[in-house]
Amino acid sequence: MTTKGVTGKAMPTAGAWMAAAGVIARWLDQRERVDELLAGLPRGLSTAERARCQHLVFGVIRHFGRIDGELSRLIAHPPRFSTRAALLLAGFELLEAGPNPAEDGLIARIVHHAVERTKELSSPAEARMVNAVVRKLAGRLVAPPPPKVAPAGTLAEFFSHPEWLVARWLRHFGAAATRPLLEWNQQPAPVHARWRADGAPPEWMKITAWSGFYEIPAGRWAEVEPLLKSGAIYLQDPGTRLAVELLGVQPGEDVLDVCAAPGGKSLQLADLLRRAAGGGTASAGRVVALDLPGPRIERLKENLARAHGVDVALVQCDLLRGAGPELKEHRLPLLFPAVLLDVPCSNTGVMRHRVDVKWRLQEGDFRKHARQQLELLHAAARLVAPGGRLVYSTCSLDPEENEGVVREFFNSRAGSPFKLEQSLLSRPWETGHDGAGAFLLRRN
Repeated sequence: MTTKGVTGKAMPTAGAWMAAAGVIARWLDQRERVDELLAGLPRGLSTAERARCQHLVFGVIRHFGRIDGELSRLIAHPPRFSTRAALLLAGFELLEAGPNPAEDGLIARIVHHAVERTKELSSPAEARMVNAVVRKLAGRLVAPPPPKVAPAGTLAEFFSHPEWLVARWLRHFGAAATRPLLEWNQQPAPVHARWRADGAPPEWMKITAWSGFYEIPAGRWAEVEPLLKSGAIYLQDPGTRLAVELLGVQPGEDVLDVCAAPGGKSLQLADLLRRAAGGGTASAGRVVALDLPGPRIERLKENLARAHGVDVALVQCDLLRGAGPELKEHRLPLLFPAVLLDVPCSNTGVMRHRVDVKWRLQEGDFRKHARQQLELLHAAARLVAPGGRLVYSTCSLDPEENEGVVREFFNSRAGSPFKLEQSLLSRPWETGHDGAGAFLLRRN
């Protein structure tokens, strides 16, 4: 079933819209991870409906603070989750319609669609409430953005971020950087792919500023799928290249990737080793991917299976309890010339892709992450051979998780044999890709 979308073009919105309402209602109720909620979509949805559903869900969660803030001024008592989901979806469609949604009857179509769907989701009485509220909401969502210098609360609501997080960024980065960061986070993320095959990529893949990375235009999924299945491409943001390239792998090296799952960086390391050796010779080297046992291991295995011309090994263990016994069991080295440690973090550099992160973060998470990151850095350092390299990396913008952890490491006994050779920090509004921190440490 198709209906006219806000652009006036035919698109499969009925099934997608109702599926999105169900996902949003559950997110409101239990605040589950949005990627897990989308993974449970009904199998009957077509590819186009799934894509539209994800677009709607991401849009609502991305703009949740602004839409919900306006709704709270229009409704004395929040309605049930299903009705609230309908209101939020209509609010996002109004934002998506642009500054003049009254033109071409867009408001009327958005209101009518929300009302009809609410009759199915809730009740005729709530549908009447939705009719009245969405008409008022349309005028409120066309307000101009706040001035360049504005209080944290004003910026937080308009750009849909928690106020405490905006205040934190204002302290760390200043107003001149916080505003473009907020604007960056509110834009849908383009899809990037790393080209892995030996030949040239198809012409429809857009060249980017980053060697080997291409942007996938919308509407090309039918052509993307076979490239994914064959291993010719790997969907990956260009920001991931920073830590891998900083490690500077050499032909024939044993390279250890700690916290390896889901395996994108392990695969990238294997590809670099193969190319450095001249195309898959027996002396290309080896990648050892290490991570905790768990559900992410299956994805790691799938990615390691795509590596060609390079030996790969998977080690499942808890690094903090010591990796020695498992490495011995697999007849692997106990010390490595190159170690990559990409740690779990707050994900503040990848909020375009992980739209619900900002609503899951708590103020105390940064301190908690930094403690765990320092423990992992200490453990990884014990696996670096004399003269070897260790890259510590995050996808966080926060100094506490980047420079702060490295500084604490150097202040400890474990850090004394190391020196900092180079560091890279990606501020996404400046680099044009995900945010990240990467630090190259050399052992004496």
